[in-house]
Amino acid sequence: MSSGSYSSAVATLSAVTAPNGGIASLIGDNFAAWKDSLMLNLVFPDFDFALIEDEPPALTIESTPAQRLLFEKWKRCYRMSLMLMKNSISMPIRGSIPDSDNAKTYMASVEEQFKGTSKVHASTLILKLVTTKYDGRSGIRGHIMMMNDMAHKLKGLDMEINDVFLVHFIMTSLPPAYEAFKINYNTLKDKWSMSELIAMCVQEEERASTSS
Repeated sequence: MSSGSYSSAVATLSAVTAPNGGIASLIGDNFAAWKDSLMLNLVFPDFDFALIEDEPPALTIESTPAQRLLFEKWKRCYRMSLMLMKNSISMPIRGSIPDSDNAKTYMASVEEQFKGTSKVHASTLILKLVTTKYDGRSGIRGHIMMMNDMAHKLKGLDMEINDVFLVHFIMTSLPPAYEAFKINYNTLKDKWSMSELIAMCVQEEERASTSS
């Protein structure tokens, strides 16, 4: 067995044997986190193939070897993705979702069930993102990573905030002690990436700590 085949086999075995396939259980108010966890666990063994691609045409005696391989891959992936999806949903919730033997259809039903919940969660995240202020004590890096995590969760709810706006939100969350730092940033023509923002903010925090 090649190293690539061995790695794939190990990943597949781990996904099947781990509790809930290693996926965070859907228990009611954690739909966004569940979906992120589900998709992350499906990507590595390539099981998400059945959620991304439509079912290939049925095989016939004229099907080529490539078509047969594609069909078998899709069939295997949709079975595994459906099994992992259902096993990661708590029984009370699973009972309220229309059953289906098609992974894409079942995922659509789950999303429909939690559409309203997702909107409320998105509204809460947006409000928290624009009102969060840095307390000056917990560490600037952790503060920025927390706001970045909120933006990432919004992306999972189809409400993506690009880096330019996110940097703006983070800048407005800094206390008055960072006023000169913010003015300096606003005079720059270039926009900072998230990694640049973290580096510059950490440097500013260290400078202020040393001079105080």
